[in-house]
Amino acid sequence: MDRPDSAHPVRGVLLFCVAVVLFACLDATAKHLSQRWPVGMLAWGRYVVHFVLMTAFLAPTWRGRLLASKRPVLQSIRGFSLVVVTVLAMAAFKRMPLAEATALLFASPLLVALLARPILGEHIGKLRWTAVLLGFAGVIMLTRPGSGLDPIGVACALAAAVAYAGYQLMTRILSHSSHPVTMLYYTALAGTLTLSIAQPLIGPLSWPGWVDGSLIVALGLFGGTGHYLLTRAFREAPASLLSPLIYTQLIWAALLGWQVFGNTPSAATIAGMLVIGASGLIIAYDSTRSR
Repeated sequence: MDRPDSAHPVRGVLLFCVAVVLFACLDATAKHLSQRWPVGMLAWGRYVVHFVLMTAFLAPTWRGRLLASKRPVLQSIRGFSLVVVTVLAMAAFKRMPLAEATALLFASPLLVALLARPILGEHIGKLRWTAVLLGFAGVIMLTRPGSGLDPIGVACALAAAVAYAGYQLMTRILSHSSHPVTMLYYTALAGTLTLSIAQPLIGPLSWPGWVDGSLIVALGLFGGTGHYLLTRAFREAPASLLSPLIYTQLIWAALLGWQVFGNTPSAATIAGMLVIGASGLIIAYDSTRSR
């Protein structure tokens, strides 16, 4: 996707930055709500709103094209993997400070770099190997003994990173044959169906008041709008320009964690976050240089 359909790089950067802010707001809202509501219910609300919005706005014009795919099974598996990421990430946000949980989730590019060679046949040079080792050193700095992080929260965040790596690899495979809107609709549909079926396992569904109900709706708005803007951004500007900007989410997560939840990362934690972010930027640079 390094050749955008239209040459508006500034517009693409702005759309991408807005999407990143929305994702940070999604995570912060989920952390706030998870103190009172089951994670499964919050994830269900997030996907239902996303699905309803896409169906309402796109179905009249797209119709059957929303589900038209040469590889529907892989699309469904990809959508389910994002459901797993959502549930595990929300569980991590519930137990951990926002910045630290977000940083661990950003370990996924390290796993993508490792798996890209056997799965996608991509060459991994010395620079990328160095970045991967550097990134894992950052993860160790974050999860070091004495960090005070909840072990279950750390496990959820790392498991979410693994699932997200699989999601990204499947996205790369499908991006050559599927429209981004179709891929987005599959994720919304997979999330709605999977979590609707799983609701009896979560427990009886109790309806929140209008304040929390509005925030649950906001989860879907943040997620759906963010992914739509992300798709639009990649159609306006090359991926080599946009991809490194995703790490600005670490800054927003730290700011929201500080202002909303009163979490101030320690110097060692900040160092670990910077190391993970730097390794991701190196991988993004090396991927662009390779292409």
